[in-house]
Amino acid sequence: MANGGFSRPAGSFIREPAVRVFSAELRESRLQFRDGEDEKSPSFVLLPTGERSNRIFICGEVTQKEKRGDQNTFYTARLRDPAGLFFLNAGSYQQEAMQQMAKINQGDFAAVVGKPGIRETPDGSIFVTVRVETITPVDRDTYLTWIDDTAEQTLDRLERFGSTDDSKKASEFYNTSTEHYRRIVYESLVAADI
Repeated sequence: MANGGFSRPAGSFIREPAVRVFSAELRESRLQFRDGEDEKSPSFVLLPTGERSNRIFICGEVTQKEKRGDQNTFYTARLRDPAGLFFLNAGSYQQEAMQQMAKINQGDFAAVVGKPGIRETPDGSIFVTVRVETITPVDRDTYLTWIDDTAEQTLDRLERFGSTDDSKKASEFYNTSTEHYRRIVYESLVAADI
């Protein structure tokens, strides 16, 4: 089914659940699509482990933050988890997120719910970003819990890999090595000393 197997009454709005994902997997994502025909249809990024994500839940240390623009102000930031970096942005269309990002400091641990997006640069490089919906400071214990939960969700996706329509599509598109993503999980847990 085009809508992922869920039937929704016409005109109803169901918020997509946030998927936990490590930065290394998100950075390797290359397939973005709309689930529907009109411009208001939700946009998804298909993760290499076989799950579509309209929104993600990530956590890490803010390693860099920058305010840009004079009239159209927006913020960019980098968030480090044990697998690498997430690239964040929040602009005037996300006023609340922009205000939250203004209060976050470099060196803080932060939890972020946002929408992943894939962009191609003029030189043909692929750049995966996260448009922040909410960003909240958290403590190190919360960050470690996120790592543990994300490892579990990633391994669950790998266990189901090949048995769902989305994971079959991911297998064809990415030629996914499940061992590669198991190694990312293992190395992330080791790096976090969990």
